[in-house]
Amino acid sequence: MIDIIEIQEKLDRIESLLLSTKQVLTLEEACSYTGISRSYLYKLTSAGIVPHSKPNGKLIFFDINRLNEWLLQNNRKSNFEIKNDALNYVLKNS
Repeated sequence: MIDIIEIQEKLDRIESLLLSTKQVLTLEEACSYTGISRSYLYKLTSAGIVPHSKPNGKLIFFDINRLNEWLLQNNRKSNFEIKNDALNYVLKNS
């Protein structure tokens, strides 16, 4: 017998897969997609920190590509990438 928690987890995975195929997300969908709470995401939009659209002045929409760019800003390199870059620099400038 399938556990209710297991069914909910599967439904959550399906929902996240479906969200990733959309181009435009509502505020609620953006919250689910990013894992950011509704109140915090609303604060970020109010402050102009996260890219969004308000075509009719009320509802908030997010372009998934711009949202992904915002989520991935301030990228940090791994220790391996830093060491590899340093090695390449030394070899190139020797």
